[in-house]
Amino acid sequence: MTASGPDRPPAASCDRAVLVFNPGKPGMTARINQLQRDLAAGVPDLQVDLLPTEFAGHARELARSVAATGSPLIVSVSGDGGYNEVVNGVMDVPGSKAVCTVLAAGNANDHHRSMTVRPLPEAVRGGRVRHIDLLRITFTEEQQVRVHYAHSYIGFGLTPLMAIGIESGGKGKILELLSVARTLSHLKPFELVRADGATARFDSLILANISRMAKYGTVSESDGPNDGRFEVVTLPHSGLWKMALMTLRAVTLGLGNQPSVSSYAFTTRDAVPCQIDGEVRHLPAATHVLVESAKGALAVI
Repeated sequence: MTASGPDRPPAASCDRAVLVFNPGKPGMTARINQLQRDLAAGVPDLQVDLLPTEFAGHARELARSVAATGSPLIVSVSGDGGYNEVVNGVMDVPGSKAVCTVLAAGNANDHHRSMTVRPLPEAVRGGRVRHIDLLRITFTEEQQVRVHYAHSYIGFGLTPLMAIGIESGGKGKILELLSVARTLSHLKPFELVRADGATARFDSLILANISRMAKYGTVSESDGPNDGRFEVVTLPHSGLWKMALMTLRAVTLGLGNQPSVSSYAFTTRDAVPCQIDGEVRHLPAATHVLVESAKGALAVI
């Protein structure tokens, strides 16, 4: 991956490391204790602060506060959803000097699986800070404008339903894939209106900044989210069997090369579920959606 902007040694430029984590997650106490020992042994001069979260959305508040002062390294010990909160907290602070990274500790760790992974002390001690793109999504609904960032992907239709099915169907690859299969039978197509006024009816629409998502699927061959573009993976409404075949291909061979763009806009004609980095929200009809690549927006190790 080629960085946008000059590299700098993270251990020299970051004044402290801050671990953001959910203390209620099973095994988290042991994980944090081990991280502290590893950092003390590998980077003994680095100050390490612990920031446990207390409620949903708290990681964003904590990251926002940390990012506002100094040059912190913010480590999200979490899955995709927790890291999304941290990323948005940093983006809430214009001009922040914060550097981010994620250590996989959740059910969905798609971002972690798609990135080059090294032990944290080694990354801090010998790595370089680089910049990756984010997906900036702007929702406009009845004159209300909301902006959110995604580090990995935004999905409409099938992907949020898969997330709901996996969450309710039990853990483990076999149970989760069975849950996905059951989810397909409840899928309803949705209709979008593009900027030129044309309408399109989809079973699934994915805007991806990484190659892997939904735990087992490979949605594109791109492996470097730093080119100012993202992949658009679409499945026009075509019935259950084609959707099942697409899902099977994604979890086996992968979907291959996909078209890439720097922005994508539409208006929802129907209410539609939307998944942003693993977190599901529901968009009402007549919501205008603009997704743009925020090139080099996030400093990471």
